[in-house]
Amino acid sequence: MYKLLLVDDEEDVREGLLREIEWSGCGYEVIGTAENGREALEAVDKLRPDVVVTDIQMPFLNGLQLSEGIREQFPTIKIIILTGYDEFEYAQKAVKLHIDEYVLKPFSSQELINVLLKVKTSMDEEQAQRENVHVLQEHYRNSLPVLKEVFLASLFTRKVNRKEIDEKSRIYDLPLCGSQFMLSVISLDIPCSLLSNRKEEEPSLQPFIQQFPQRDAGVPQHALSLKDTGDSRLQLFAVYNIAEEIAHKHELGFVMIHNEEVVLISCDESPDMEPIRQRTLLVLEEIRQNVERYLRFTVTAGAGTVIHTLEEAPYAYNAAIAALDYRVILGSNRVICIDDVEMRMVEKLCFDHWKEEALIRCLKVGTAEELRGMLDSLFQGLMEAHISVKDFQIYVMEMLIALMKVARDAGQAADAAVGDELASFERIREFRHMEEAKQWVLQLCTRLMHHIAADRQTSYKKLVQEATSFVEANYVNSDLSITMVCGHLHISAGYFSSIFKKETKMTFVNYLLQLRMEKAKQYLRSSDWKTFEIAEQVGYSDPNYFSYSFKKYAGLSPKEYRSRADEG
Repeated sequence: MYKLLLVDDEEDVREGLLREIEWSGCGYEVIGTAENGREALEAVDKLRPDVVVTDIQMPFLNGLQLSEGIREQFPTIKIIILTGYDEFEYAQKAVKLHIDEYVLKPFSSQELINVLLKVKTSMDEEQAQRENVHVLQEHYRNSLPVLKEVFLASLFTRKVNRKEIDEKSRIYDLPLCGSQFMLSVISLDIPCSLLSNRKEEEPSLQPFIQQFPQRDAGVPQHALSLKDTGDSRLQLFAVYNIAEEIAHKHELGFVMIHNEEVVLISCDESPDMEPIRQRTLLVLEEIRQNVERYLRFTVTAGAGTVIHTLEEAPYAYNAAIAALDYRVILGSNRVICIDDVEMRMVEKLCFDHWKEEALIRCLKVGTAEELRGMLDSLFQGLMEAHISVKDFQIYVMEMLIALMKVARDAGQAADAAVGDELASFERIREFRHMEEAKQWVLQLCTRLMHHIAADRQTSYKKLVQEATSFVEANYVNSDLSITMVCGHLHISAGYFSSIFKKETKMTFVNYLLQLRMEKAKQYLRSSDWKTFEIAEQVGYSDPNYFSYSFKKYAGLSPKEYRSRADEG
């Protein structure tokens, strides 16, 4: 059953339509009526109907102005316009508003029923389209390769938790299981200037793909050489094909293209680190040799350090990129392992920006339980790594520096509450055990979290106070709207609406109406102004609409209200 709002300024028309049409039989429930456009717009905001049936000619706000307001705020609501032949010019303007259907006056009940059924059929089809599992499944299958690539790319750019990795690996059928992992990056050894100057249309990959399996017959013909094409995309795809085939042959892991480079994610079940390192370096060397032999250009591969979980993938990826940078010193067309050229710090000892961002996010929007879990994970790695006291102290100091930044940004109250204690780096030397340090940091974080939450609540109250002050000063302006208030506050209407309703327990529209009506009551009780003068003083340019709104709000007309006030 779809919800419908009926709008017409003639009471007999509204009652006639309500009486003559079997709305439930057409699949509709009339949830309300309105006798003018302004009342209808308020009803739409409150009732959220699926369909609005409205006349064009109405006081205060005509049907087209109402439709425009609906389209701006609720674009999915269907609109049916009731219009006469002499109003066809209005109907032409309505085309721009994407009105769903028209009914020309005079019309019979059956004509309106036919239009209602047509709109219902349209909504049924839209609903079925959204809920059709087969359609969604097909769309999902078509999107799966893209989703898979996006997920894999996210491994390199952010810390993905173990639960998400396991879940996505299962959903996307990715061979990302093991106790040891290693990331490597394979880059084309081609000057960037040559790559950037090539803008011709990309040639078809099919000839190369079709002949690719026959390359073992010997050195390929010159027609297959990609060296002189200058097409980096085709060259990269060719390298990807070779890398994927070799990695699959050795059952090593997964290959993808990321940031114009081929990335190899190696996986191994061995509890030791050396097997995966040796297997990966051998596969990279085989890829390098095959590219040079069959594609007639060269690549350089950077191999990162071994990690125990893909949660550490950003570190391994950055290590591979760092290894690749050494081709400036060691030369290109080779495999460079980061462990051969640098002594890499164990990841667990590094409180980097990923850990910092995760902790800050938890402090700002997390729960107490999430905070405890976050600190457990941050300190658990240290306990497993058997690090030195000095390295541990440095790690905790880096964590405290991050907390100091949060306290400073949170405001003076938070900074004053925990700032001095955070700055007491000497306290770090007093801890006899990591668990003792963790509990101290947990206490600081908990206090900081409470101050941030309190400050946010204060900010909400301050924002609402600024809004109400602005409204108090400008309610006499008939053009005053939520858009004007948000422009003054420099925030979005959606964000403001949610905060305003949370703090005041009413919508902005109702607040403004209440303010204007209460001001009008004061003027009616304490002044001898005419009704139209009071209407102007409380922000109504149309005295008739003011009288209508006042009676709806107070239950009495302005004249009746003044008379009773005088009698009292």
